[in-house]
Amino acid sequence: MKIPHDCNSIEDVRREIDEIDNAIIGLIAKRSSFIQKIVKYKSNIDEVYAKKRYDIVISQRREIAAIHNLDPDVIEKIYRIMMDYFIKEQLVLLKQKQNHDVQK
Repeated sequence: MKIPHDCNSIEDVRREIDEIDNAIIGLIAKRSSFIQKIVKYKSNIDEVYAKKRYDIVISQRREIAAIHNLDPDVIEKIYRIMMDYFIKEQLVLLKQKQNHDVQK
């Protein structure tokens, strides 16, 4: 992977951006696999929503964004979208788990 000042054309820059985006999506997929696993340790809707944890994650990601000279508001929006999506996924998995437990 190049650093920005090593790029000599718009194609170089776009290729690097595409590579970074691929890595970001791969990391989100990895995060998703952990999100699916965490349902194993949750037993109710409140644990899925985990409001206190949600707020802590948002606050920490805002701090990380600022350290990297990124707009914390934008990073917060991205994380809220991602986390809300994963909460919906967890709710589906929790329901499946509860249905499975009832059938036992």
